[in-house]
Amino acid sequence: MRIFDFHTHAFSETIAQRAMASLLDTTKHSEATRSMKAYTDGTLSDLKRLMADSGVTSAMLLPIATKPSQQTTINNWAAEVMGGEIFCCGTVHPDAEDAVSEVERIKSLGLLGLKFHSEYQGFRPDEERMMPIYRKAAELGLFVVFHGGWDPFGKGEILAVPRSFANIAEKLPELNIVAAHMGGMKLFDEVEDCIAGKFGNIYLDTGVVADFIERDQLLRIIRTHGADKILFGSDAPWDDPRKEIAMINSLPLTDDERQAIYFKNAEKIIN
Repeated sequence: MRIFDFHTHAFSETIAQRAMASLLDTTKHSEATRSMKAYTDGTLSDLKRLMADSGVTSAMLLPIATKPSQQTTINNWAAEVMGGEIFCCGTVHPDAEDAVSEVERIKSLGLLGLKFHSEYQGFRPDEERMMPIYRKAAELGLFVVFHGGWDPFGKGEILAVPRSFANIAEKLPELNIVAAHMGGMKLFDEVEDCIAGKFGNIYLDTGVVADFIERDQLLRIIRTHGADKILFGSDAPWDDPRKEIAMINSLPLTDDERQAIYFKNAEKIIN
């Protein structure tokens, strides 16, 4: 069966070693994250190696600009590496004065969506100042991907909570939203309360949840929200895709539901 990993990360060869070392150093300061490991060296070539080892046939790269000055360079790189089995989103920073026009440039580069990470970019997803960016994305047929919930590299209050995605979905029903980590890492009860089964324009991805969610709750969310709105994801290099594959295979899903989760939904959202 084809497997499309909708949630992966990689860096350019010039910064991969430095970026990975910095992120891993962050985890050493918390007992809850000290045992975290990386399953690639952060490069695209090593991501492709992990894909081959795991039986993953296609992957979506989700780059993140942590400063406004980074977005142009990152988006240019994403456009350069996209091709074959690698698909890419672009990124804009909420504080960039040219964020809306960069969304237009992302579309012109052939990138497929926008990736946001509140913990790294310092914003709440449903802030009013973000709406022009989302409206432009919807107008251009781009989906948006949000980190959801707790993050091992985050500090302080969780900014991207399930309710924030529900607020966006209510205001912009024409926008396709991907709420990563099943809508909110470690906030799965809130996902059930305010997202599951309530919005046709919210997709949930399975990125790195295998070690964090009870299987009964996972199955309940999938069945309530609909398997046609679940995307397979691993969050590589921060998890081995084989963990999420084993998790999906352990559930009493039909063949049609597995196919939807593993690749059909991804193909649908990117046309």
